[in-house]
Amino acid sequence: MLRTVVLLLALANALFFAWTQGWLAGAGGLRPHPEREPERLARQVHPEHIVVLPPGGAAGPEATPASAPQQHGACLEAGPFAAGAVASARAAVQSLQPALPPGSWQDVAVTRPGSWMVYMGRYPNREALAKKEEELKRTRVAFQPVDEPAEFTMGFSLGRHDTRDGAERALEQLGQRGVRSARVVELVAPATLHLLRVARADAALAERLSALRLPALGRGFAACAG
Repeated sequence: MLRTVVLLLALANALFFAWTQGWLAGAGGLRPHPEREPERLARQVHPEHIVVLPPGGAAGPEATPASAPQQHGACLEAGPFAAGAVASARAAVQSLQPALPPGSWQDVAVTRPGSWMVYMGRYPNREALAKKEEELKRTRVAFQPVDEPAEFTMGFSLGRHDTRDGAERALEQLGQRGVRSARVVELVAPATLHLLRVARADAALAERLSALRLPALGRGFAACAG
């Protein structure tokens, strides 16, 4: 009995192997396993055109050729000009031939902050200056001899400030410490100034702008500060 079972299993394995190899295709309409079907190779369209690329070797459908880098001109500017001088500078720029196209340059307004100093002086001679210096040392007030502007030499600075109000408050505090002869002086008045700027100038235009002589400057355009 056991021998019969073994023979039946061997026969079944042989039949299955023959079927998977396609040897039984004409017997009873049996078809081979789909993955080994020879006709599938015949249905391929131009299989010789298939190329296997390495990882990363193919671009995605959204990939586009890299665009060439854009060429930008140099940024040039002239100034700063005070309000009374900027009109003449504008006229000089507009007189360039060939003329600059509209929108290729601009007048940029910038605010210049003021500067104020708490000041003692001006003393008539070195002796008077030295005497006041000794007094300031006794009061333990911070000070510095003034070297510039010229009209404030032979005197002392007790502090410089960005606003007049800040300087006035400092002067009041010094008065509480016994300083009596100091005062607030203006070093630089706040003002609105103007820069004439060409954001993108090619080499030819940059040469023309650099050679231009502008009122109040005596020179042409230079590279933008910022």
